[in-house]
Amino acid sequence: MGRKAGLDEIDARGKRVFLRVDFNVPLREDRRIRDDARMRAALPTIRELVADRAAVIVATHLGRPKGQVLPALSTRPLAEHLGLLLGAEVTWVPDCVGPEVEDAATTLRPGQVMMLENLRFHPEEEANHPAFARSLARLANLYVNDAFGTAHRAHASTEGIAHYLPAYAGRLMARELAQLGGILDNPTRPLVAIMGGSKLSTKLGVINHLLPRLDDLCLGGAMAATFLRAQGLSVGKSLVEDEFVAQAAEILSRASRGPAKVELPSDVVVAPSPDAAADQVRQCPVGDIGSQEMILDVGPATVNGWARLVATAGTVVWNGPLGVYENPLFAGGTRELAQAIAASSAVSVTGGGDLQAAIDGMGLTSGFTHVSTGGGATLEFLEGRELPGVAVLMDAAGGE
Repeated sequence: MGRKAGLDEIDARGKRVFLRVDFNVPLREDRRIRDDARMRAALPTIRELVADRAAVIVATHLGRPKGQVLPALSTRPLAEHLGLLLGAEVTWVPDCVGPEVEDAATTLRPGQVMMLENLRFHPEEEANHPAFARSLARLANLYVNDAFGTAHRAHASTEGIAHYLPAYAGRLMARELAQLGGILDNPTRPLVAIMGGSKLSTKLGVINHLLPRLDDLCLGGAMAATFLRAQGLSVGKSLVEDEFVAQAAEILSRASRGPAKVELPSDVVVAPSPDAAADQVRQCPVGDIGSQEMILDVGPATVNGWARLVATAGTVVWNGPLGVYENPLFAGGTRELAQAIAASSAVSVTGGGDLQAAIDGMGLTSGFTHVSTGGGATLEFLEGRELPGVAVLMDAAGGE
């Protein structure tokens, strides 16, 4: 994929810029922001546009209001918090289209920032309705997309609007594309992928697309049980997607012919349930899982082996936790592998909401080269699928 035109190609001085961000952040019951990582990730783009004397119109969705106006999902608290992060006032308007919003946009001065109300309060946003996209476009002269997390959705603010305004990638979007694209196009080798999470069905496309490019593929999380079942092992009450056992077997067969080597857990942490008492938890080889036990984490021997691969890797890509990390009894695998990756010299790229939260909670985010802000978008990109919100952006001159 050629490089997309970005802020370096924009003359934003005196222009109104419609900036699509992904501020879909978790809120507390009192509507205060619980985790502002996604907001902080977009600050470089906002600050650069402000410094270039653009009038910046920030737009985002929040939650899933499904076309209804829900006060609990208003972006007003986001505008207030963004003002704190920027150290400057951020004007908030109670809608995202219409005469009042257009008047506010027109009077916005260079260097000022305004935030729109939740885009998804309008059903036309997710429907990508052309008239709604044109209404959004009327607010600005230029469009910048810094919302990689929603780039896999063809919505009015991510795809439709770019048909009516010159469309560019923000700094965060450009970084996401460069880091994830590097894994597919020109990784430093050895290239090691670690896939976790609960379901093989959600990772099948990524595994199949990456497999020919990898040197090693480590498979953990609950989905490892489907692969162990494919090898004929008993996995007790572990989550197994029976309809994907044959596909797991096919992946193992393909890998046996190279070039990638598949690493399955050799030992695991098991218990009768994720909320079991500590005295019900034990470590065991994968061939010794009881009929009333389930796999809830990878074991220490497995982590040690994968850590050795990481230590000599050139690039590591990781998606999905290795266990039920929310419970400290089953967080060891994820924690210890994260520590190994953070301590390595490899280019390390990770993403996905659960894993991102786990790594951030461990204080290890700074040890990774890149922590993607995308969940579904990251997976679809690594599957080799074209993302609508990326495809619609202008290509950089020369394509590189």
